[in-house]
Amino acid sequence: MSSFTPHTRDEVESMLGFMGLTSIEQLYDTIPVALQLRRALDLPEALSEVEVIDELAAYGKKNRNSTTDLICFAGGGSYDHDIATVTSTLGLRGEFVTAYTPYQPEVAQGVLQAIFEFQTMISRISGLAITNASLYDGGSALVEAINLACAKTRKGKVVLSEAVNPNWRGVAATFAEGPEHEIVTAKVDRDGRTIWPKVDSNVAAYVVGYPNYLGFIEDISAVRKLASDSGALLIVAYDPIAISLLKSPGELGADIAIAEGQPLGIPLSYGGPYLGLFSVTMDLVRLLPGRLVGETVDTKNRTSYVTTLRAREQDIRREKASSNVCTNQTLMAVWAAIQMSWWGKEGFYEVGRSSLSSRVYLENRLIEEGLIDQRSSAPRFREFPVRFAKNASEVVEAMFEEGFLAGVALEGSNAISNFEGSLLIALTERRTRSQIDSYVKSLKEVAK
Repeated sequence: MSSFTPHTRDEVESMLGFMGLTSIEQLYDTIPVALQLRRALDLPEALSEVEVIDELAAYGKKNRNSTTDLICFAGGGSYDHDIATVTSTLGLRGEFVTAYTPYQPEVAQGVLQAIFEFQTMISRISGLAITNASLYDGGSALVEAINLACAKTRKGKVVLSEAVNPNWRGVAATFAEGPEHEIVTAKVDRDGRTIWPKVDSNVAAYVVGYPNYLGFIEDISAVRKLASDSGALLIVAYDPIAISLLKSPGELGADIAIAEGQPLGIPLSYGGPYLGLFSVTMDLVRLLPGRLVGETVDTKNRTSYVTTLRAREQDIRREKASSNVCTNQTLMAVWAAIQMSWWGKEGFYEVGRSSLSSRVYLENRLIEEGLIDQRSSAPRFREFPVRFAKNASEVVEAMFEEGFLAGVALEGSNAISNFEGSLLIALTERRTRSQIDSYVKSLKEVAK
């Protein structure tokens, strides 16, 4: 019996006797011998609680914090935006952190109202009538958008732009194996925009980034026409901060708009937890995945909030459901709602404008220092790829020692046609002119 098992020997013997067994090993007889580890685990000596805490603290000190230790020019779906003090202060209140499930509205009105406000604000950003209470992250939102489109059109083929987040595309490919959806990747040209195939009546949905993973702004109207001519839905994977300056996906004809909500007041947090944004047109509401909060009145005619249209969910529809998601990222959605409320329209616009102007300033500095020849003519927002003499991964490693997260290396799983080996650089409102100048100075030394 393992020394870390919390049961006494007598308790173990009693349980084994109840099951008609004589040893713990018999519990695992159904596992093939070839898969069993026939040796003792190579574990270090046990430590006291104090020693464990000290050991973990030492590991923690090896991390480099993007807020205090490194200046972040990396993006690719996660961005170093300023988070208002009010957001973290209110968002960490116990009423939100330990909130009870909103399936029982009589004890969850506060959280339900916060989610309802979140839904309303995301609908305004996305330009679509209905937004759910969130999904787990951008990748899961893409999967659910594909599932919805295939269920609605009764087709199984999806054309997915290569310039959609590579991590999301990987998640979509994995999930497509179960329902046997066919994912077709549309490559990008040298200007960083998608080369779409011809009209195809077998396609359930076209998925386009806006701006795309490379930072370029695609011609959404052209994809909208292609989707309409093919009898398919248009899924737009957008950057929520970009909508402060650009037309919304709904204005451009999107049927489904998805996004990673991390830029809306969510810490980078070493990759999560994050927040999936998901909005649809009114005619798709009964196929909408996840939780949806609606406004109603109680028996005294007072405004109140409930989870609504629950007949959509798999716990009721079972095998007929188009999604198996029945929950949401409540705490992250609350954080986003607080941050957006704090910004207001003017603040939201200022975050986008500042991010764009910082990108323009950085590009000008790179040209001045001879690190790039000229600015791309393709329209873009706050992110852009740059190719240096060295591979991007070498530049990232060298810049790390200079105190910078230099960007995302478009290599390996992040590689994209015509841009492999490039460095994807992102700007936010947090990057000051002096930080950008220091970044360029270091790049000039390490990128030769």
